[in-house]
Amino acid sequence: MGGRGEASSAAMTASSAPLLLPLAPAPAARDEVRRQVGLAAPLVACSLLQYSLQVVSVMFAGHLGELPLSAASVASSFANVTGFSVLLGMGSALDTLCGQSYGAKQYDMLGTHAQRAIFVLMLSSVPLAFVLAFAGQILTALGQNPEISYGAGTYARLLIPGLFAYGLLQCLTKLLQAQNIVHPLVVCSGVTLIFHIVLCWFLVQNSGLGYRGAALATSVSYWFNVILLALYVKFSEAGRRSWHGWSRAVLKDVNLFLSLAIPSTFMTCSAWSTGHSRWWFSLQVFFQIQNWKLQFYPSA
Repeated sequence: MGGRGEASSAAMTASSAPLLLPLAPAPAARDEVRRQVGLAAPLVACSLLQYSLQVVSVMFAGHLGELPLSAASVASSFANVTGFSVLLGMGSALDTLCGQSYGAKQYDMLGTHAQRAIFVLMLSSVPLAFVLAFAGQILTALGQNPEISYGAGTYARLLIPGLFAYGLLQCLTKLLQAQNIVHPLVVCSGVTLIFHIVLCWFLVQNSGLGYRGAALATSVSYWFNVILLALYVKFSEAGRRSWHGWSRAVLKDVNLFLSLAIPSTFMTCSAWSTGHSRWWFSLQVFFQIQNWKLQFYPSA
């Protein structure tokens, strides 16, 4: 009897053992979630810090009065729709290209892809800069308020240097992001935001530039962020591993980059518009400039 009992207990233990196997990967799942959050949270913080530059500029311009506020807001919205969002979408092609190269341990290709993206984005920034240069005339031709359109055009022209810096910023950010280097991005973006606040205070409140100082501060701060990241790429081990100087190889396979960059641009703008995010909000502001006049000057 004792032998049959022991055999029955052993059989029950053996039959129930497989039911416990699915619980084993739980620690690994927690580690994976922790790792993903550790990568995602700094990237979210980096995006918010970079976007805060234009928000801070508009806030400083708003302290000067209603007209500077409306001009800065409209110009920022116009620049986001016609310039910055396009460069952000094109730079998103590096998520695929650099991610594949890093996964295949082809570290030298990381720099090649980034350089090719810089080449394409800088060329693409030229026609976008022309659009910003004539922002005031475009807004007036669309029947918008001439006073606000003139101020928005002046503000938009001062954002042109920042447009080129923004393209470089996207390329360097994607280069480091593909290598799971995220904390330096947050540090550089945070230092840039502090620098930008101080610069806005000086240019807007103390230099006599007024709301034009806010736009100029935005452009300078974008270049400041680019310089910080470029120095990190130059002197860090990960940067030296992936960036070996400029090469003529960037002129090859441009069509491959464009085949990803163009759909990425449309996808980014579509996602922003359907997601009711800043691209859609920018369009709303852009097409409702007359409402600014009604809001700030009801007796006009």
